[in-house]
Amino acid sequence: MFDIAFSEMIIMAVIALVVVGPERLPKLARQVGEWMGKLQRYVADVKTDINRQMELEELRNLQKEVKSAASDLETSMRESISEAKSDFDEVSSALGGPGSSGGPSVASAPAPATDWEEIYENRRTRERIRERRIEREKSLGRSRPKRRLH
Repeated sequence: MFDIAFSEMIIMAVIALVVVGPERLPKLARQVGEWMGKLQRYVADVKTDINRQMELEELRNLQKEVKSAASDLETSMRESISEAKSDFDEVSSALGGPGSSGGPSVASAPAPATDWEEIYENRRTRERIRERRIEREKSLGRSRPKRRLH
């Protein structure tokens, strides 16, 4: 850390011994050691904070790069899809297919409708029946075998 030679350290120790005295020198050395330890811990904390900030900045840059690559990919995919759709429409109109005759085209075919309310109502009804059966078996004193989970 500092450029202090061994001979300079001996001179400083002799001066400290003369100035402070032999009875207070061990206490002073201990206190200086504690201060040096605190200083080293502080420097290490600052280093880790700086490293964390650098890593965070790198991650932000990487996130920006990934977002820009994703948006570029999305635009190129949209362009490709629109080109393919226009090509398909041209071929379909040239062949007199369903897109040109006014009939329903393949892209606008309605999806099959699913009545989710009916499905959920059936599921709730099955659960209620199952719960009533379990309650009735408990009231009659019958025990059900444990179901094993797979």
